[in-house]
Amino acid sequence: MSKKIELLAPAGNFLKMKTALAHGADAVYLGIPDFSLRVRINDFNLKTLAEAISYAHSKKKKVYVTINIFAHNDHIKKLPKYLSLLNKLKPDALIISDPGILALVKKHCPKIDIHLSTQANCTNYEAVKFWQKQGVRRIILGREVTLSEIKEIHKKCPKMELEYFIHGAMCMSYSGRCFLSKDFIDRSANLGDCVQPCRWEYDVFIKAKGHSEELELVKEEHGSYLLNSKDLCLIKSLPDLIKAGVASFKIEGRAKSVYYLANIVGIYKQAIENPKKINFLYKELLNKITHRGYTTGFLLGKKAEQNVKNSHFIPDWEFCGQVLESQVKKKGTKFFNVLKVKVHNTIKVGDKVEIILPNYDIIKLNLKEMLDTKTKQAINEAHGGGGGQEIILEILSNKKIPELSVLRRLVV
Repeated sequence: MSKKIELLAPAGNFLKMKTALAHGADAVYLGIPDFSLRVRINDFNLKTLAEAISYAHSKKKKVYVTINIFAHNDHIKKLPKYLSLLNKLKPDALIISDPGILALVKKHCPKIDIHLSTQANCTNYEAVKFWQKQGVRRIILGREVTLSEIKEIHKKCPKMELEYFIHGAMCMSYSGRCFLSKDFIDRSANLGDCVQPCRWEYDVFIKAKGHSEELELVKEEHGSYLLNSKDLCLIKSLPDLIKAGVASFKIEGRAKSVYYLANIVGIYKQAIENPKKINFLYKELLNKITHRGYTTGFLLGKKAEQNVKNSHFIPDWEFCGQVLESQVKKKGTKFFNVLKVKVHNTIKVGDKVEIILPNYDIIKLNLKEMLDTKTKQAINEAHGGGGGQEIILEILSNKKIPELSVLRRLVV
């Protein structure tokens, strides 16, 4: 795939951002709680936002800041001060969905690109033309848009950058305009405070008109997950999306772990650069990453699919650590990596381990020895509780294992 395609990853906090960039992301999207659609998991504040933008730019990567809530009056009153700050920080773009916010962005940040959020439900070329006249540089298309529609939109609006979600959890309303959370417990999804009622297990009853007896409907032994959408996975459609005119591939998951980001970003970066490996990479997504089952959504003209059987699939591999520091040393003619690793889940001597490097390069090994960083003594197992134990590993390999690589172990 010779055409330069942007791989855009989520960044829920600074470490997640660094991990995504290290594993191949060309850009990240992030925000602060007041104006972002991830109010309860977002670790960025005004200070760390400035540091994040500076860090990404030092790596020649881009940062897009989300201001994609549907604002109420109180938000509008607070927004000019925030926009004035963003104008000084100079992120590469602002992601918006609200026309009122768009007007304020144009006033206070006239030189920063504007990207239209998928929340705005842009699904046709006339809407794209409208937003283009308003100064929007990129459209994040609604997940409801099909491949043939993307081709037509690109043909009708060739100067507009198009972005499309290619992987991650899907809201049951697909482009995010859901009111279940607000209705159930007064926490609005459209203000970034969703409790994800679509992931809950439901008891479902029917009652015949004129009769008092209720009949319970049960899908299977674990219960009913009526609204639980399968996860989007479009890795096999990447070549077609590029031909259709998509310029940026977007991964969902600001609430996901550094392990998830390292794997998903690395897998999709590898798929973009080496399309012949797509079938292998799809199997890795299927067997080694937690998911709710995969669907191609509406892209290929089919119905999106729900996972009504269970909440999610748990693979045989478990995230067990992330590399904090790395040194390459030489013994005779052999090279080995001395790694300082923060443990996230139990890891034991004898475990079958995979180390995931950038671009989904994998080192496989049987763990023979590890040292406690404090005592420098050999230990047989380490644990992730209490903030995460730190260990030292010596890995014989001619490959450099960089910081922010992640480790997983076979748990079966």
